[in-house]
Amino acid sequence: MSDRSKSRKIAAVLALTGTISPIAGWHKFYLGQPLWGVVYLLLSWTPIPRAASAIEGLWYLLQNEAEFDDNFNQNGQNYSSKVVTEPNNVKTISEDLRQLDGLREDGLISEYEFEQKRRQMLDKID
Repeated sequence: MSDRSKSRKIAAVLALTGTISPIAGWHKFYLGQPLWGVVYLLLSWTPIPRAASAIEGLWYLLQNEAEFDDNFNQNGQNYSSKVVTEPNNVKTISEDLRQLDGLREDGLISEYEFEQKRRQMLDKID
């Protein structure tokens, strides 16, 4: 993975390009999610990756830069997590994890994004 920050606009353009081109998933490779990129490429003969790319492209555009950095850039230092937790408040963290799991189950975030955010939350317990 590259240490360079990912651009929200480039990710959105790549995702939206996947809705009109025969091959979708380039935005996943750009964002450092190669496994999902391969899944999109393998399913390119179906409408599934095109629909997912359209949704993700819009999602990237609707996020502000700080939210995008928090989700996709490891060094997003100018944005603190949307989930507000006190360092040792295990109850709050467990509730936040349940909400995050609900987002994953509803398909609003990927497994990778879930795992990344889950680790950030669990790090706050120490």
